[in-house]
Amino acid sequence: MLALLNAVIHTLDPARPRASALLVRGDRIAAVGDDRQVLSAASGPVERLDLKRRAVVPGLIDAHIHLLSYGLSLRVVDLDNLPSLHRCVEKVRERVKQTAQGAWVTGRGWNYTVWEEGRPPHRSDLDPVSPGHPVLLTSKNGHQAWCNTSALRLAGVDRNTPDPRGGRIERDARGEPTGVLSEEAIGLVSIHVPPPGDLRSAFLDAQRIASAQGLTGFHDCDAHGYDGIAMRGLLEDLHHSGDLALRAYLMVPDHRIDEAIASGWRTGDGSDHVRVGPVKAFADGALGPRTADLLDPYEGEPDNRGIVVADDEQLLDLTTKAHRNGLRVAVHAIGDRAVRRCLDAFEKSQQHVPGDFRPRVEHVQIVHPDDLPRFKRLGAVASMQPIHATSDMHMADRFWGSRSRRSYAWRSLLDAGAALAFGSDCPVEPLGPLAGLHAAVTRQRPDGVPRGGWTPEQRITLTEALRAYTYGSAYAAGQEADLGTLAPGKFADLVVLSQDPFALPPEEIPRAEVAMTMVGGRIVYESGTQEIRKPDPFFLSS
Repeated sequence: MLALLNAVIHTLDPARPRASALLVRGDRIAAVGDDRQVLSAASGPVERLDLKRRAVVPGLIDAHIHLLSYGLSLRVVDLDNLPSLHRCVEKVRERVKQTAQGAWVTGRGWNYTVWEEGRPPHRSDLDPVSPGHPVLLTSKNGHQAWCNTSALRLAGVDRNTPDPRGGRIERDARGEPTGVLSEEAIGLVSIHVPPPGDLRSAFLDAQRIASAQGLTGFHDCDAHGYDGIAMRGLLEDLHHSGDLALRAYLMVPDHRIDEAIASGWRTGDGSDHVRVGPVKAFADGALGPRTADLLDPYEGEPDNRGIVVADDEQLLDLTTKAHRNGLRVAVHAIGDRAVRRCLDAFEKSQQHVPGDFRPRVEHVQIVHPDDLPRFKRLGAVASMQPIHATSDMHMADRFWGSRSRRSYAWRSLLDAGAALAFGSDCPVEPLGPLAGLHAAVTRQRPDGVPRGGWTPEQRITLTEALRAYTYGSAYAAGQEADLGTLAPGKFADLVVLSQDPFALPPEEIPRAEVAMTMVGGRIVYESGTQEIRKPDPFFLSS
């Protein structure tokens, strides 16, 4: 047994919101209270850990992340936060020099909306620095790719290639491909990129960073290549070897639903560490490339309301098929029309297959006021990423105009009774949940911009934000009986912080650094070391 003593514990348990001590027996919490109460509840030898008034919160669960993709992204050309097209091209030039002739050069993270040049990229920008290499660079939001001419030629993409359903080949005035591919068109080229090497080490690289940021669990949303079906075996092997330090909830891509059903997969199947999640689908695109599906056109683009990736019939058919076969659904929907279409599909599906399926809308970046109460009525979860608000605020104002006042509407959704689950969307945005909590509470970037917060009426309290990152994520996965709060009988998943975020001014929340992360009574991270401790027989046998 392990007793955590002399702490400031925020349990998020309504029955006992605050405590100073906690007792761990095996992988679960045995007692919560003050030091005396916890020690008196112990039987047999007890290891005591004095936390010296550090804060303790429930384990943080990222409800929307692409963790293996993040690990792999650490190995490709990093174009994130570069201020110009020129800087991106120079980074590609450097990687080409280190790459064998004819081999692919891949990268991610470009965002032309912040470039000094003020224009989208073109294949001709890459061609001079990569004459002997095909190049594929995904955008920051993952909804566009930038290719050179070699990559397009290898994939057979030219002026005569039709746009695939749910995608678009960007073209110039003469009809020639510019090298930018949107949504489903990315697959025309990405299918030709050789698979990466050691997935195990890539995942472990990402896991080390995640544990150091206080994550104890994650809902993996990859839908292309490294999806839940592909990852389940890898993570189960890591669990059996004692190297898995996170609880995984793995989504199944919609194009593999028949395979999952034939294999007998059901949402919730698996172990306490690796579980089957919902079926993941896409209703629309994203804000940056202006492919999110909107009720009204984009500002200054009267003919553009975005891209419909899955139409109404497809969403209804998918939801109904999933629910009939014991699978839940999670649908990417950023635009307000996409959100509405998801809710319509959920409502119609419930008429055919009633039940507590907790369907998820991923992102919900803009929602019409009429649709706010529908989340509670339909039992739908709003799975959102608060860091998107402060990252995207200038784009939202530019492309959505006055509608941006109702975007990233956490306050409105909570007031309407919606269940809220928070995540990061890493590697689209940084992984750190403390940065997400800061964004949710302040609606500001770390530098304090904008003063007073962007659309401050949508701010929420720290308790509400933390609950969305813990209990909300657990609820979205149907695991609220075991995770999300610190209470007797629940798994001992928790985070020790260097400072109490509730005692800090909101703008200083990121100062509360992670000192220790525990998963199932096992310390998987301590400040100063990133070594993951193998299962301790003391904990397993006590």
